[in-house]
Amino acid sequence: MDTTRYSLCGAGLGLRRSLLNQLVSDPPADIGFYEVAPENWIPIGGKLGKQFRSMTERFDFVCHGLSLSLGSTDPLDENFVRAVKQFLAEHQIKLYSEHLSYCSKDGHLYDLMPIPFTAEAVSHVAGRIKRVQDILEQKIAIENVSYYAVPSHEMTEIDFFNAVVAEADCNILLDLNNIYVNSVNHGYKAEAFLKAIPAQRIAYAHIAGHYVEAKDFLVDTHGAAVVDPVWALLKKAYQLYGVFPTLLERDFNIPAMDELLQEVNIINNLQSTWTRQHEKQLA
Repeated sequence: MDTTRYSLCGAGLGLRRSLLNQLVSDPPADIGFYEVAPENWIPIGGKLGKQFRSMTERFDFVCHGLSLSLGSTDPLDENFVRAVKQFLAEHQIKLYSEHLSYCSKDGHLYDLMPIPFTAEAVSHVAGRIKRVQDILEQKIAIENVSYYAVPSHEMTEIDFFNAVVAEADCNILLDLNNIYVNSVNHGYKAEAFLKAIPAQRIAYAHIAGHYVEAKDFLVDTHGAAVVDPVWALLKKAYQLYGVFPTLLERDFNIPAMDELLQEVNIINNLQSTWTRQHEKQLA
């Protein structure tokens, strides 16, 4: 895979407000880019707004949305999409991504709900994605999500996901933890799912931790350290497709920066190892 096609590089970190003061005053060299939810930053001014601006002026950023609700039957919030467009331009943000899910039905549900794996849902969601891309005048990346039940399914998760991104002609935010969580919860092979992803559409990736409710039931929390099987899946992804930008998500139980950087540097090390091996093969 041609790694020069990516608009980002390296290992990223989700920017949470509790980290902002430290990152503004002493930004780690190991972090290649940052990610924020636009909903959490569009309305922010004052000191926090100035601090955020000081970060976007110095570093690459991506946006990962929480409330676009692509699978909903509610009307698409086009005013919000236009606000996102202005936010992306104002801060020169590289990418905008969202979840392949929905979070509204006559009002916000405050959770990411699964979409039926049906041909009708493919057309519905792809149409909404295309409308978002028309407004933004750029492609967005769609994330494969964790889910715990499916309302209806005529096709497998991977077939549904691939059908949506193909019909919408959008990019992919590849979440390795979600693949692993779903593989355990729904009894499929994570590597088989990974191998079926259209790699040319990958824009960047997420890696995160989860909660073990039982050996056959994992909960995607972003509140714990990344486990070895998920690291192994990321390594396999690089072996299959080459290195792509990869971001560590941590939403709560956020540890000290040194501990976060240990995981960020695992990403860096996996990327460096692949690059050295690739260059050696080409020599």
